Amino acid sequence: MITLHGIFSYPVKSCRAVEHDSATVTAAGLEHDREWMFVTPDRRFITQRDAPRLALVQPALGDGALRLSADGAGEVAVPLDHPGTGTSVVVWDDRCAAFDQGDAVADWISSLLGRELRLVRFDPATPRPSSAVWTGDVRALNRFSDGFPLLAISQGSLDDLNTRLPAPLPMDRFRPNLVLGGLPAYGEDELHDIVSGGVRLRRVKPCVRCVITTTDQRTGDRGGDEPVATLKAYRWNAQLRGVAFGQNVIVVEGSGGRLFRGQTFAATDA
Repeated sequence: MITLHGIFSYPVKSCRAVEHDSATVTAAGLEHDREWMFVTPDRRFITQRDAPRLALVQPALGDGALRLSADGAGEVAVPLDHPGTGTSVVVWDDRCAAFDQGDAVADWISSLLGRELRLVRFDPATPRPSSAVWTGDVRALNRFSDGFPLLAISQGSLDDLNTRLPAPLPMDRFRPNLVLGGLPAYGEDELHDIVSGGVRLRRVKPCVRCVITTTDQRTGDRGGDEPVATLKAYRWNAQLRGVAFGQNVIVVEGSGGRLFRGQTFAATDA
């Protein structure tokens, strides 16, 4: 049996994780995952790829608000019922409908990062489907994630990688939503569906890793070329022309269901 060892969401794209004991599944992944995002003045998305200090921003949801904090920068709150101003933003090649979240949070993040940025919230009235090239006949939705609603990594994969690295790295370098136990190293690569109760999740595409994995998620500092250099030596994916670690996953059934730490899943062929 496969066991769910960890559950993480990222309410604001490329900011710190929120760890959960349990979480609600939606058609677009975990509830509130990548529902907000920082954008440049031309309304293009920004991530730790070009702004590693986004790792300093800790989101929290509660008391009817999204709260953002960072050491030495205090806190700013945006009410969840804040209507915002409609706008259009770009994530990779996708143009998405969104709501600008106002000047207070824009001023806060611009001061912290030393560049002009604004916070936007995904507009669910205009769904963003994942690529059918990978999802087939399932219309899989996501919000502001790079392309798929969930990322799963087995604990065994990280344990194996850490035996190869000069110094071990924590799981947060790879920013998974789901950490799976009960699998051998890279066993997630061989999964089709995993099922628990009414929730069915499907592996659809290897996750190609980028420079974000070289960023310390506690400090926002980037140094060296690990783990990418080590992964390149044995996890190069010729089809995708990159190093693969972890698997992109979609929600096939079970929107509205719950996931919880310690939950067991059965692997199925279809």
